[in-house]
Amino acid sequence: MANGASSSRATIHDVAARAGVSAATVSKVLRGVTSVKADNAQRVRQAVADLNYRVDPLASGLRQERRRIIGAVVPDLESEFFGALATALEQAAEDAGYNVIIASSRESEDREADLVARMDDWRVAGTVLAPVRSERGAGAATLARLGMTAVLVDRVSAGGPFDTVTADNFEASAHVAEQLWQAGHRHVLLHGATTISKSVRTRVEGFAERARTLEPAMTIDTLLSDEALDAQRLAVRDYLKKARSERTATAVFSLSQHSTLLVLSEMRRLGIACPQDMALVGFDDAEWMQTTWPSISAVAQPVRTIAGKAVSALLSRLDGGPDLTAQHLEPCRLIMRESFGASGGQDTPGDPLEERTHPRA
Repeated sequence: MANGASSSRATIHDVAARAGVSAATVSKVLRGVTSVKADNAQRVRQAVADLNYRVDPLASGLRQERRRIIGAVVPDLESEFFGALATALEQAAEDAGYNVIIASSRESEDREADLVARMDDWRVAGTVLAPVRSERGAGAATLARLGMTAVLVDRVSAGGPFDTVTADNFEASAHVAEQLWQAGHRHVLLHGATTISKSVRTRVEGFAERARTLEPAMTIDTLLSDEALDAQRLAVRDYLKKARSERTATAVFSLSQHSTLLVLSEMRRLGIACPQDMALVGFDDAEWMQTTWPSISAVAQPVRTIAGKAVSALLSRLDGGPDLTAQHLEPCRLIMRESFGASGGQDTPGDPLEERTHPRA
């Protein structure tokens, strides 16, 4: 690189040429090695300042810099949940002295696998992956094939070669079933805006198992779809029209923020009063759910806890960690607001147990 190319970024060789020393000497000064002669070290520091040189941890030959980077791949940075998760991962990593590269797979397994491979190319110390599908998807397979150190979060369950950290979707959804049953609901719609998410499937399983234990005759309708938004709106609208005319379902458990917003908008479109005509409980709390009318009852996931446990588990693996991988299940909270028919602001625990950790071979 020519020193006169102001639009180009200075390299370690430019600094060396400016200071009249070798690149190895520059590297030693940048790493804080004290054996470098004082006048040489001063010239290097002056050259760094003059050229506005910054160490590039992705391209640098400094092994220490490469090892202080964690990669994070999430399905959708525009999602409130995954955006919050990415921020929390970044904070937890920085608290531990690591920088973070965050990328979005945009709900594409092909892109997910490609991003994981790029993280390996960039020599990140380890990777936190929130998969598009599950622990058996393309991203996890790429992590295993490349022998990368990683922790999986959110859409995962037990099994596989990696530690996992996720909200306890099963128990949280079972708790929603208990609350709806206690309120007298015997016909409930479960709505999800995806069919492939492991988390959504686990929420369905948790609700259905607990509901049928409490009330074997309870009717549970399940409406899951990967179709475009307009098609999903139409399907929900048709269901709600039929439920109103035939006096069937009296409550909806929506399995994601997107699903909650979709169901609420269609209830309003049809003039279905919530909760008088139909109760609504969502999975994933959001700020707008507190401020809309009626305020929405929702399961709140412990995002910061999930991120902190993920980074902690990853760093443990980097330090040699235990032989067995572990599944960390984090308890959620059910926040009761107006859409349930209860007075707003009441919290109930999603799981009476503390956080559960299951070691596995």
